[in-house]
Amino acid sequence: MSGNPPDSTLTHFDAQGQAHMVDVGEKNETRRIARAAGSIAMKAATLALIRDGGAKKGDVLGVARIAAIQAAKRSSELIPLCHPLALTRVGVVFNLIEGENRIACEVTAETVGRTGVEMEALTAVSVGLLTIYDMCKAVDRGMVIGGIGLVEKQGGKSGHWRAPE
Repeated sequence: MSGNPPDSTLTHFDAQGQAHMVDVGEKNETRRIARAAGSIAMKAATLALIRDGGAKKGDVLGVARIAAIQAAKRSSELIPLCHPLALTRVGVVFNLIEGENRIACEVTAETVGRTGVEMEALTAVSVGLLTIYDMCKAVDRGMVIGGIGLVEKQGGKSGHWRAPE
């Protein structure tokens, strides 16, 4: 872990304890990057179906990639106190982990602005994995989504932070 320690106060509450949107008007615009990751576990046959392109609904990972990008762009519509951001890039990578019957998803979100893109990256991972579940639930209702978390963030006052390995 590097960078400054996080502030111990909850910034989305005012002095009276009321929820509010954080005022970022005085913050400097900087390049901000966030990486988030998570995965979905499934039956071996389901993973093979996705890998081989045999799902009835089509290209599962292609659709999930578009869903993840769309989710990053719409995070402020889903999370009440999240600022709308002009994203400069959203990258989505899926890795099939054959030995564990799992698909890992990693999203990198970027902007130049006054607030970070952690929520956009986390939302994108979540929706990308949910899309895989939706497209494959007819053959495997027991899929499990998990391990969603922030991997790294850069930019802003707190600088560079990386999750412990």
